[in-house]
Amino acid sequence: MVFKRKIYDKMLEWKQISNGQTALLVEGARRIGKSTIVEAFAQNEYDDYIILDFAKENKDIKQNFEDNIGDLDTFFRNLFLLKGKVIPERKSVIIFDEVQLFPLARQAIKYLVQDGRFDYIETGSLISIKKNVQNILIPSEEYKLKMFPMDFEEFLWAKDDMVTAPAIRAAYEKRKALGDAIHRKIMQVFRTYMVVGGMPQAVQAFVDGKNYREIDFVKRNILSLYEDDLRKYDEDNREKASVIFKTIPEQLGNHNSHFKFSLVDKNARYKNYVDAVNFVAESMMGNECINVTLPEVSLEAYADRSNFKLYMGDTGLLITQIMKNSDETAEDIYKSIIFDKLGINQGMIIENVVAQMLRARGYDLYFHEFMQCAEGTDKEKKYEIDFLIVKKRKICPIEVKSSSYKNHKSFDLFSKKYPIKLEDKYIIYAKDVQYEDGITYIPFYMTMCL
Repeated sequence: MVFKRKIYDKMLEWKQISNGQTALLVEGARRIGKSTIVEAFAQNEYDDYIILDFAKENKDIKQNFEDNIGDLDTFFRNLFLLKGKVIPERKSVIIFDEVQLFPLARQAIKYLVQDGRFDYIETGSLISIKKNVQNILIPSEEYKLKMFPMDFEEFLWAKDDMVTAPAIRAAYEKRKALGDAIHRKIMQVFRTYMVVGGMPQAVQAFVDGKNYREIDFVKRNILSLYEDDLRKYDEDNREKASVIFKTIPEQLGNHNSHFKFSLVDKNARYKNYVDAVNFVAESMMGNECINVTLPEVSLEAYADRSNFKLYMGDTGLLITQIMKNSDETAEDIYKSIIFDKLGINQGMIIENVVAQMLRARGYDLYFHEFMQCAEGTDKEKKYEIDFLIVKKRKICPIEVKSSSYKNHKSFDLFSKKYPIKLEDKYIIYAKDVQYEDGITYIPFYMTMCL
């Protein structure tokens, strides 16, 4: 099944605006559905297409790039002979799948786009990793799109539910409660999304009626694939990316979820592991959230990258990672989370899914620590805003509560310390939407609207 994905509309926009002047590069973690959606796009939007899958292509295809990219008439003649088909000019697309495995093809994009006979779409993981870009000239003729695991709305579409998302959006825009019955129903569906996750294979298993043990098996296979990639990176770079990835659940269980290198190795230091952390983030297996020293609109300018959190790219994979050392069955734990009966603190799971949803919305992740005296005291204490995003050139602070608590002490002290113009303040929590004391309280599932 080809699921409906939001990136399709962005790809369509690229095709219409670019009109062959750029190639499209779709980047994302492995197994999130890049190849599937790109081929569906080629089938629907072009008269014909050719796929060059560099995980499978033989040496003759690769040799054609090495020998003939300076003579494109010969290049295309050989390509059509080797692939056994001819495609019409200006009505067809050539797909470079897993292009990171053959960087020379990516470099050739410059000349292929200038030639103008066909459109080009590249898909890849680990696109910016050093070994995949060294010794090649990165083409400026690329239009890049990042692709993430399926978000909550895409999960609803997979279930043939076209009603829930518009209802959520309308309630958010009007700041009007959905009502207890509707809210409880959506929360249960959202919790199901949390445990299944957004990896298309896992969603497919869910849609097909597989039990949670079978769904978990699918996710374990994906994690094994990720771990193989990480081990390969470690072998090539003498790094510990695989250890960093495996400790994510333990790291998120820390106070405030801050990443502690002591959990990787008691003698570990940031400067010795920075490349490994970057690999996990750039591979999009993980989502890095960086501390900013000042809550200014240009957040990246104040980023302190030595102080960070590292979330799992997909919350469903996080839950599978957590359960690896559990004595309980997948079926029992999954149902406990869905029905909100899990006897452990679910804070890290909720925070992870909020981070995932913000990334899917296109936000980079930042948080802010600050020292401030609480009212009635003269002693400074450390406080934290979970996430900072920018809307309409103004800062929007976000707090995540794993329950229905409405405490907003951090917001109050944040506003006291920084008398800046804020667009909105959000507390993301377990109850229905409401607006009170200048703060918008939204349920977890409404993060998709930010």
